[in-house]
Amino acid sequence: MNILEVLKDLIASSGFAALTYKELIMFVIIGVLIYLAIVKQFEPLLLLPIAFGMLLTNLPVADIMAAPAHGEAGGLLYYLSRGVKWEIFPPLIFLGVGAMTDFGPLLANPSSVLMGAGAQFGVFFAFTVAMLFGFTPQEAASIGIIGGADGPTAIFLTNKLAPDLLGPIAVAAYSYMALVPMIQPPIMKALTTEKERTVKMGVLRQVSKAEKVIFPIVVAMLVILFLPSLKPLVGMLMLGNLFKESGVVGRLADTAQNALINIITIFLGLSVGATAKAEVFLTPKTIGIIVIGVLAFAIATASGVIIGKIMYKVTKGKINPLIGSAGVSAVPMAARVSQVVGQKYDPTNFLLMNAMGPNVAGVIGSAVAAGVLLSMFG
Repeated sequence: MNILEVLKDLIASSGFAALTYKELIMFVIIGVLIYLAIVKQFEPLLLLPIAFGMLLTNLPVADIMAAPAHGEAGGLLYYLSRGVKWEIFPPLIFLGVGAMTDFGPLLANPSSVLMGAGAQFGVFFAFTVAMLFGFTPQEAASIGIIGGADGPTAIFLTNKLAPDLLGPIAVAAYSYMALVPMIQPPIMKALTTEKERTVKMGVLRQVSKAEKVIFPIVVAMLVILFLPSLKPLVGMLMLGNLFKESGVVGRLADTAQNALINIITIFLGLSVGATAKAEVFLTPKTIGIIVIGVLAFAIATASGVIIGKIMYKVTKGKINPLIGSAGVSAVPMAARVSQVVGQKYDPTNFLLMNAMGPNVAGVIGSAVAAGVLLSMFG
């Protein structure tokens, strides 16, 4: 056998020979996601492992998501993805989120919950649109939750209602979370006047430690009693927050918000990305999910701002409507966007802490919206 035949056999048995145009299209999409993560730094902690998981699963021949068969071990990401399938990773992410979240701004200004709740209108609007486009109620509910801008909640709900759509929905949800600084400002400016954008809201009242400790316990009880299906998500979110606010388990709070959430983020990102195989991802359904998903996010942003405008009128100009856009659950990025847009019109205006009220309310709101949809269609 000469060298040419050896090379020919080597190429024929390699992944190059098995590549199709679908994989090549996926490589382009993956390249865009990696570009956004590294160059634009849009949610890189999530987008980068998701994109690389997509890359690994779309490289042909060796299937990194292969299930175990005939006594042989399965692919690496098959085992990691059990954390998604068995609903382990999203609640653990929420544990870390809770340990990083300060509900003080919400407690200092309870009316913020109205903007967080208002932003959830985008979820139900997108659900209705998806139904009109022929998606099943379960698929429509999973697509609608993209409007909440809450990746773990989107994964949790989709895994229960429409697991076949997990890849496209997760990628869409995290991509739009990453694109918050691009998507939200034009909507915020279109719906507010310059006078409204320059409203200064002042310093929030000091919230006592007792309030902060009692809050996660009460919320966990009320929400879970009302929507038992949310016990894993809301339970872990509030446990993490109790770790933080109690002040007596510093090591646990530190582990939850650093080492644990970082490890789970790697596993979750790779597992979610690995579900986006070309034959599943490149379908008319995926295009519909992408389009309806961005619509959901836009409507959620607009709804929060509109609620902010109503509160501006009711309070005779004491509420800056820009903070309503932070009612989506992208913490703390959406609150930062409110701050950045506000400072463009008045560099001395500081809206960040006031915007954190609707922002953390949106975390709870998106989970509640998911629980309502799950109770209806689960």
